[in-house]
Amino acid sequence: MQLYLPVAEVSVDAFLLLGIGGVVGFLSGLFGVGGGFLITPLLFFIGVPPPVAVATGANQVVASSISGVLTQLRRKAVDIRMGTVLTLAGFVGSTAGVWVFKRMTALGQIDLFVQLSYVVLLGGVGGMMLQESLRARARARRGGPPPRRGQTHGLLHKLPFKMKFRASGLYISVIPPALIGAAVGFLAAIMGVGGGFVMVPAMIYLLGMPGKVVVGTSLFQIIFVSAYTTLAHAVQFQTVDMLLALVLIVGGVIGAQIGTRMQMKLKAEDMRILLSLLVLAVAVKIALDLLLTPSELYSITTVRA
Repeated sequence: MQLYLPVAEVSVDAFLLLGIGGVVGFLSGLFGVGGGFLITPLLFFIGVPPPVAVATGANQVVASSISGVLTQLRRKAVDIRMGTVLTLAGFVGSTAGVWVFKRMTALGQIDLFVQLSYVVLLGGVGGMMLQESLRARARARRGGPPPRRGQTHGLLHKLPFKMKFRASGLYISVIPPALIGAAVGFLAAIMGVGGGFVMVPAMIYLLGMPGKVVVGTSLFQIIFVSAYTTLAHAVQFQTVDMLLALVLIVGGVIGAQIGTRMQMKLKAEDMRILLSLLVLAVAVKIALDLLLTPSELYSITTVRA
């Protein structure tokens, strides 16, 4: 069944969109990522223009993250205080990201800018995650003790403005979480991502948060920053396609519930390896699309004055 998307100005298969939403929601519940790093490129691949894909992808991330975080709250696996710091800083970063997005749009380079951002960021983050995950798995097989991350970052304990995060068992400066939150907010505005693929490893390896609260706290922050980003794009650029978002949300909510249940059955090391491979696969696909000769060398579009 074909659906015409009025803002994107393309026709797509409704069941394909439901499937995309379901897959992204599943990943949201499984890994604690909003799924925007995957849904936005997938929308590229089916012909949705990048500005619409970025704005609408951020909108879908909100729904799948809400579905996942409700389950995490029932398990008491969300650090509300840490999530609040990350969220407030994320608003600042998102505002800056919307300004950069507007400048790139005015220069006529937004499509290339968004796609190159995905290649560089996903390639770098995915590579680092895969390397660390393989090391962790090797340590587990040898029977060696896991690194005590909370004790290895002396710099965090020397910075001012310390705050106690009881759910995470941390007493650290709010500066590192604020910087991470601002960076993720910036990425949300530029790339239409929730930022979980950056947030999750940053909370584990930089802040030393225990794995049991990482997923829920990441989803908590993603909800508010993605909602703010969607609103900013809707006001500034009018690129949120509500019909597209609605279909994706339906699939995402269902998928998130399945992913959250699956999370309990996988080891942490295996989950990180799977996530890193997925991130790298998306980066490679976008890079190939940029480098390979397209099937249609020319296209005609309407330029808005």
